[in-house]
Amino acid sequence: MLSHILGEEHYNTARGVQKVLQNYKNLQDIISILGMDELSEVDKLTISRARKIQRFLSQPFHVAEMFTGAPGKYVELKESITSFQGVLDGKYDDLPEQSFYMVGGIEEVLAKARQDCQGIRSLSTSLHRLC
Repeated sequence: MLSHILGEEHYNTARGVQKVLQNYKNLQDIISILGMDELSEVDKLTISRARKIQRFLSQPFHVAEMFTGAPGKYVELKESITSFQGVLDGKYDDLPEQSFYMVGGIEEVLAKARQDCQGIRSLSTSLHRLC
């Protein structure tokens, strides 16, 4: 990867994503031996962001439609770079990991998170009425 070919923003974001994923991989042994509770808050944040990145990389592809049943998505390069940089910067730390799975752009992530939140509120209201 060369910054003069990709451009500084793309290069820096890609390297940041690689670094977070590598740090997550390095933490796997600690997690399996000691568990998440023994990690620092910084390490927990790294893990959360890495998992979001992994899920965000699961964009449904057009060529896989017949196998997944999910329509393919196309996301512009600029939007992808901006979205991944937002994950690295912590802009989406409050969103659940699952919101990043099998979506297109970051707007779909936000919509999925809102939808999941509304579902939880409805369930919570229903449970509250039962109790």
